Amino acid sequence: MKDLLVDLKSGNKIKVKVKDVTIGGEEKVFISGPCSVEDLDTMINIAKELKLAGVHMLRGGAFKPRTSPYDFQGLQYEGLKIIKEVSNEVNMPFVTEIMDTRDVEKAIEYVDMIQIGSRNMYNYSLLKEVGKTNKPILLKRGMSATLAEWLYAAEYIMSEGNINVVLCERGIRTFESYTRNTLDLNSVAVVKQKYRLPIIVDPSHGTGLREIVPAMSVAAIAVGADGLMVESHISPDNSVSDARETISTDAMKKIIERINTNKLF
Repeated sequence: MKDLLVDLKSGNKIKVKVKDVTIGGEEKVFISGPCSVEDLDTMINIAKELKLAGVHMLRGGAFKPRTSPYDFQGLQYEGLKIIKEVSNEVNMPFVTEIMDTRDVEKAIEYVDMIQIGSRNMYNYSLLKEVGKTNKPILLKRGMSATLAEWLYAAEYIMSEGNINVVLCERGIRTFESYTRNTLDLNSVAVVKQKYRLPIIVDPSHGTGLREIVPAMSVAAIAVGADGLMVESHISPDNSVSDARETISTDAMKKIIERINTNKLF
């Protein structure tokens, strides 16, 4: 099989455009928003705060894969409508997760970038389906995936013709239990050195602890990440899901200011 993720010596680095945002260019890209899409007014208020803070793209889940079937599963198609309205209101691109091949065709009408979540990194039918679209894809690393498995998942998408893939390191499961996951910044360094795809880091899922999200955000940029994906909310403790790892919009603003002024240490 042809290796699409060739060494940098053999090709130019891929830059992925999401509307007017370029991931993999000179500027670091900041993606932020709540774990789950909530009601329209809350989402618009969050979006306006984040835009003022310097965030480039919004995030939020309409379809939520949860460990327990009794937990909140997202607003689903109603959530997609809210995403579209919020994106238009504040003029910011929106990325959200799609979990089912049956939802891809409809979802591309509403979103600017499709996220393949950690649990679906091995869903090869879904990877092939989004590979047939012209939408940029954010591919999160599987929670127990090796680097090679993750890269081959990207190749599943690219082999269908869609090379607009951004990798997202979101932590992996290890024997350590203090944090939600172990944020593997080694993977960022390897991808930046060897492969053409842009890579961003999600320190929210990578740590599960809002108090260390700022430090790990800075560490991710220091090791070469092209950007960050951070869960934030105007009232983090009241976030519908993943409140423990969600930071405030003001904290997000401080992370961006620190990175933009190169105060990494």
